[in-house]
Amino acid sequence: MQWLDQYAFKAEERIDSDPGLARRVYEKLARRLKEYGTGSVLLFGTIKEETNLILADVMQRAGIRAFVGKLSMDISSRKTYVEDSAQSSLQSARSFTKRLRSMQTELKPAQRLVEPVLTPRFVPTCSDELLAGLGEMSEVLDVRVQSHLAEARDQVDWVQRERGISDIDVFDKHKLLTPRTIQAHCTFLSRPCLSHLHTRETGIAHCPLSNSYFSSKAFPLHEALHEGVKVGLGTDIAGGYSADIMNAMRSAVMVSRIREGERRERRLEIGKGEEGEQDVSINWKEALYLATHGGANTLGLPEGAGSFQVGAPFDAQLINLYNGTTGAGLGPLDFFDPPSEEQPITEEMLEKWWCIGDTRNRSGLWVQGRQCFPTPTP
Repeated sequence: MQWLDQYAFKAEERIDSDPGLARRVYEKLARRLKEYGTGSVLLFGTIKEETNLILADVMQRAGIRAFVGKLSMDISSRKTYVEDSAQSSLQSARSFTKRLRSMQTELKPAQRLVEPVLTPRFVPTCSDELLAGLGEMSEVLDVRVQSHLAEARDQVDWVQRERGISDIDVFDKHKLLTPRTIQAHCTFLSRPCLSHLHTRETGIAHCPLSNSYFSSKAFPLHEALHEGVKVGLGTDIAGGYSADIMNAMRSAVMVSRIREGERRERRLEIGKGEEGEQDVSINWKEALYLATHGGANTLGLPEGAGSFQVGAPFDAQLINLYNGTTGAGLGPLDFFDPPSEEQPITEEMLEKWWCIGDTRNRSGLWVQGRQCFPTPTP
């Protein structure tokens, strides 16, 4: 809450007060996302309806598939940055949802890239009345939900102290854990809680970099996947030092390896392991899955999205590892045995790109079959 009050709330309030600034900020964001290869994004916006419509318009024009969330928050915020009441917050969320959907009806189905998302910021800033109303709205209007869940010790303790139950139970009580829901972080969830999310078909946005800054626990990724929970990879953009999903992939592997190291050390200290214990680390291929097909499944994209198969939306990046004429590696990549017809691209070369590749290796991005980066010449 200290970070939110000192930085996030102030920035959001400023954007809400200046439509011109909002458009400039969001246009730069769109350019950065495409540069980083992000063609689909789930976004927390601000509390003002008009500002979020600007965000949606910018993403649509940029060719990015975006799920835009107008924040809902009626308590425990800055006096100048909070909605007047639960009812006014619900009215604004409903209006935003309908207005954004009406913007899309003017487009052909294949061109509709932007959708609204109901976004209670997190339990501490939302009254029970507001959460109950959003749960009903999600069901009636068939609209997605996103929020933050069990992210940090102070937040978890605050909810328990104020509501008398955990925040996962608060969301569940108000029908906000559904197949349409994605919860970010979830670092303080127990194994039974993860199993409950699987039962509810609720997805998780795993943001390893921001968790390293804001949570005293690491997300139990291996356990979540073992329980069958849908997990996609996120950057949390403002919650770390990078909006590049490649850094999120690398961070996910590093965090998981630290967890595995701690598990092994505990086993050595007590002289044995727990029954049925498994390696909790992931490898680079699994991280790549979380950033692509795993994210598509979590977002509920059309069947096959995030993979190459007939009938699936063509969402793809063009990655170049080396100059086809000279054989020299591109960007940070160096190859001393250049690929050739006799020696094609190897798995080791792909892993090298995963480890140290950057924006210089990305020469194209397509979303739903249309190239959006670099911007095609008319």
